[in-house]
Amino acid sequence: MRLAIAGATGTVGRHVVAAAQARGHDVRSLTRRDGHDLEVGTGLADALAGVDAVIDVASVATTSTRRSRAFFEAVTGNLLRAEREAGVGHHVALSIVGIDGVDAAYYAGKLAQERRVEHGDVPYTLLRATQFHEFAQQVLAQLSFGRIAVIPVGRFRPVAAREVGARLVELAEAGPSGRAADLSGPRDERLADMVRRMLAADGARRRVVEVRLPGAFGRALASGAMRGDDDATRGRIDFDAWLRSADHTPVEAKADAAASARLG
Repeated sequence: MRLAIAGATGTVGRHVVAAAQARGHDVRSLTRRDGHDLEVGTGLADALAGVDAVIDVASVATTSTRRSRAFFEAVTGNLLRAEREAGVGHHVALSIVGIDGVDAAYYAGKLAQERRVEHGDVPYTLLRATQFHEFAQQVLAQLSFGRIAVIPVGRFRPVAAREVGARLVELAEAGPSGRAADLSGPRDERLADMVRRMLAADGARRRVVEVRLPGAFGRALASGAMRGDDDATRGRIDFDAWLRSADHTPVEAKADAAASARLG
């Protein structure tokens, strides 16, 4: 198959690309690095010529409801429009478990994306996954203030992005199926505990302060609703195994790399 990956260099996208290539598929990357601005949408129809399926794992780093909605509505609309023009027969989208009724912050954009996909005229598959193991490191990077890390109360059943990527490729191969079974991780975790274990494993020193965020977004994180149902498909890689794997970049090394990138 010829697969186009929107967001191919992101947290999940790089694993989608690796899984697709390992299974012998022809992969096209839809990223700014490859000359494609998904929010603007220029040139997408030409890029999708001959493509069998698009896997959309594009994302934006924001907690703004307005920004998240604007990003996901624009990207999804542009992709679906280009897919129609190019004759692509399958759109595969990734969303998040437990966001129903949480029309706020980042989740507002994902709900808007789901609505666009479900009401579009391109046959689709929609996979909801729980938060990734990588989420702990993303939160730590955003909410560290010197040696203090302010971590929201969060109860999840996290899954490895590597397993999400592989599952998305399997779904693309299977053809359009609408809403697929949810994908969750192997065991329940508390976000602050994940961060503490990650810091300990990496030999990094931070004081972790757990706080409950206000509003619908904070309630969703703390409620446990984002763990997924017991009938969800379960991943096999738990958080501690992920920490020991090559998929995890140690905290201080990642911070040094980010600092170097800013200076550059």
